[in-house]
Amino acid sequence: MAREKAAAGLESWRKRGGQGPAVALAADTVVVFGEEVLEKPRDRADAERMLRLLSGAEHRVITGVCVATDGEVRSRAVVTGVRFTDLSDAALRWLVESGDGDDKAGAYAVQGLAGAFVERVDGSFSNVVGLPLTETLQLLAGAGLRMPWG
Repeated sequence: MAREKAAAGLESWRKRGGQGPAVALAADTVVVFGEEVLEKPRDRADAERMLRLLSGAEHRVITGVCVATDGEVRSRAVVTGVRFTDLSDAALRWLVESGDGDDKAGAYAVQGLAGAFVERVDGSFSNVVGLPLTETLQLLAGAGLRMPWG
């Protein structure tokens, strides 16, 4: 999905008259519980179902990141383990009703209200937010972008 988004970004820029060298950056994140992929919830009932699955359990957050230029596509997937504390029914309802995770993979945002219930993060925290920064910088540098500190 990240590759498709990056290609679409480059194409859109060119169609709007963009000329010269170009770089597109795109990412897409999913939450995986066991073998089930938890994308964005369809509605609040789906959000509640997802959060009940994640309560007291470990899951993986996987983000695909892509940096595309006119001549090259670089991408990678970053996986981070996350464990939620046991959510009481009241806490779960509060999270769902807040709407904080309505448009988020797995029905939560670690940088939002749900962050109070994250017991452990194994790996890249910025990946759980939605863009693994260290890996993104490596892809950008590999595509030839000059970093401001270098």
